[in-house]
Amino acid sequence: MERSELAPLIDHTVLGPETTTADVRTVLDEADEYGMNACIPPYAVEEAADYAPDVTLATVIGFPQGQNEPELKRREGVRAWQAGADELDVVINVGRLKAGEDDVVRAELAEIVAAVPIPVKVIIETALLSDAEKRRACEAAVAADAAMVKTSTGFADGGAELEDVELMSEYLPVKASGGVGSYEEAMAMLEASAERIGASSGVEILEGAPESATENR
Repeated sequence: MERSELAPLIDHTVLGPETTTADVRTVLDEADEYGMNACIPPYAVEEAADYAPDVTLATVIGFPQGQNEPELKRREGVRAWQAGADELDVVINVGRLKAGEDDVVRAELAEIVAAVPIPVKVIIETALLSDAEKRRACEAAVAADAAMVKTSTGFADGGAELEDVELMSEYLPVKASGGVGSYEEAMAMLEASAERIGASSGVEILEGAPESATENR
């Protein structure tokens, strides 16, 4: 896949606890230059929307543990949309899922989806789940009318795995996130049925991609 085709499939990400406004602007500049999307902390959305109006902005809700009260997550989602976010990446409450409280998980997600007119991606944190739990998480996302499911926050041990992408793609489009740092790794995720890549290494991934189809020959 050539660089121009791959770039819009990448959410160039900066979400670490020490993320500064300067860090966010760097990611926005790179996203704008290369044609990527950007995934940034909620506090930076309003400024980012003004600073880089042509960049598709995703932000995170209930990040990174997903254990906020449902109403707070809903309000956080609404506020992010009003500030200029184009997409929301929402962390499920893994503890609720593991306790078998699937209806609570679904209801929480549905409230957020219903509250905003923008796509909601559901982060299920695959490294913490069994295959059966991953399927139940995906089923909750489907029932809530989410747009996508996402593998990881990047803050648990383990990130995107090909097997998880394949499993999750049975339910919804998949964003593979966590540990994807090269063009080859990104392509493997896409070949496993991912439709979006979340990575802090967006530039490195694209620098490894051919600039045109002729370079693939």
